[in-house]
Amino acid sequence: MKTVAMVLFPDFLLLDMAGPMEVFSIANRYLPQAQRYELSTIGTEHGALRASNGVSVQADRHIDQASGAYDLLLVPGGPGAYNEKHPPLLGWLHGAVSRAGRYGSICTGAFVLGHAGLLDGYRVTTHWHYTERLIKGFPKARVETDQIYVLDRNLITSGGVTAGIDLALAVVAEDHGKKVAQDVAKVLLVVMKRQGGQAQFSPLTAAVAPQETPVTRVQNYMLEHLDEAFSIERMAGLATMSPRHFARVFAREVNMTPMEFLQSARIDCARNLLETSDLPLKTVAFKSGFGSVRHMRFLFSEKLGLTPTQYREQFS
Repeated sequence: MKTVAMVLFPDFLLLDMAGPMEVFSIANRYLPQAQRYELSTIGTEHGALRASNGVSVQADRHIDQASGAYDLLLVPGGPGAYNEKHPPLLGWLHGAVSRAGRYGSICTGAFVLGHAGLLDGYRVTTHWHYTERLIKGFPKARVETDQIYVLDRNLITSGGVTAGIDLALAVVAEDHGKKVAQDVAKVLLVVMKRQGGQAQFSPLTAAVAPQETPVTRVQNYMLEHLDEAFSIERMAGLATMSPRHFARVFAREVNMTPMEFLQSARIDCARNLLETSDLPLKTVAFKSGFGSVRHMRFLFSEKLGLTPTQYREQFS
């Protein structure tokens, strides 16, 4: 029997806990008694812990009483994960992880592991909205921005919220084979492997900085004229800079090259049109500046892991 423990703290995200635990619970229906998962919760406080949605959960034991070894130790996300540090939990995690066969986080639970120094040197991921914050907060970790979940040695981390279900299904598949994991996925009405990664849920371009600079002036112009042709030379002319200097300044301020920004902005524009209109793909491609459906399809597949048609079916 494999033991799975979930650590709970004030303001955790309930679905981060419930989703993965439900996967392991349903897997038990298909497993002989000796191979089933034994599930438990560990709380940072005595008494009930209130989740971020207001629901209270009574943990099975307090961290002071949890000195055993677990096959898998998981930390959920939520406002309590990225806004608080929970010093008693961080200290407890060091010892608990050393005894665990594997440990990991759901969604923004990665911040708890990061504050405990348990992400350093590992490939990890978190909710797409918080990847930049994770990168800046824990520079010794290698943050994957587009993965649904990442397994690196004995550490497994997942993207946002429902990605915890994907993580748990991957664990079940590794422990007991793909067939059992597929059976669980069917019960939950989810797919074993999603098409594309987290990028399909997040904008590829960040909001343009509010202060006006030569770079933001060019960004805003491009966003308003995506159907026009752009070259580095034309962009530099709009900024009244030399092409080389403009490219250098743009990359420093925006953290991507001018052409990467243009390409990402066009994809985001096309995504919005696919989500909110019934325009033909040819019209979407023209309005977004791709020039052809073929070019748009290629970039969607490359950046999002979905074709424009698949994207529309999934998100409109």
